[in-house]
Amino acid sequence: MRSLVLKSNNYKWPLSAILLCLLFFAFSSCSTRSPQPTDRPGQPKPYRVGSTWYYPVSDATNFRQKGKASWYGKKFHGKKTSSGEIYNMHAMTAAHKTLPLGTYVRVHNLANGKSIEVRVNDRGPFVRGRIIDLSYTGATKLDIVGPGTAPVEIVALGKAGAADNGQSSGYVPVDYYSGNFTFQVGAFGQKENAVRLKQQLEKKYMNVHIVPYDDGKRVMYRVRVGRASSLEQAEEYENILMQQGFTGAFIVAE
Repeated sequence: MRSLVLKSNNYKWPLSAILLCLLFFAFSSCSTRSPQPTDRPGQPKPYRVGSTWYYPVSDATNFRQKGKASWYGKKFHGKKTSSGEIYNMHAMTAAHKTLPLGTYVRVHNLANGKSIEVRVNDRGPFVRGRIIDLSYTGATKLDIVGPGTAPVEIVALGKAGAADNGQSSGYVPVDYYSGNFTFQVGAFGQKENAVRLKQQLEKKYMNVHIVPYDDGKRVMYRVRVGRASSLEQAEEYENILMQQGFTGAFIVAE
């Protein structure tokens, strides 16, 4: 397995070694774990991802939320979602951690003013700072496929319909836990800017690469660094990147 690696002088230090040191001091003090919740009659069952419990709501009335939107596409296309439906990257759907499955929401891109309506049929995104994962088509309509994320506001438009089918039991696809994860630290419309950042990062990190993406309107050059084989490990690496000044870094499944 290849992972994010730091360089020191002429020797490359594996980031996993640094993580072990950090984790040692963290666990030597105190650790907290969310207690297992008690099921409540008439409420969707809570579910756990890692050590975090999520509590789906039974009613989306007046629900409004601001945060970061991301998207997911080919890696999950054709696989089962939390609602039991098969994910179709070309449909107008989305994943949300707590809204009732089947809820329709309006997603407003605060960066460009564009809005879409999608139906929640999956759980996620389980990455810090993100509130909704859009299908490829939904993300395309909001112009966020290139940069990967965008600031949004979501507003619930209606309660869950027949698509829920009482299956909001908290099933989370195993694909969220494992796979090939990397970290995006920048996205540029000019290739030379992406190359410049890549050269800077290569002085300190391994697995630095540029991923161009052409959405038919423009080409975005996305700069990514590192590698992780599980979401848990990726979140640890993401924390280190943010501590080192890359506050806009986020996890990407490749």
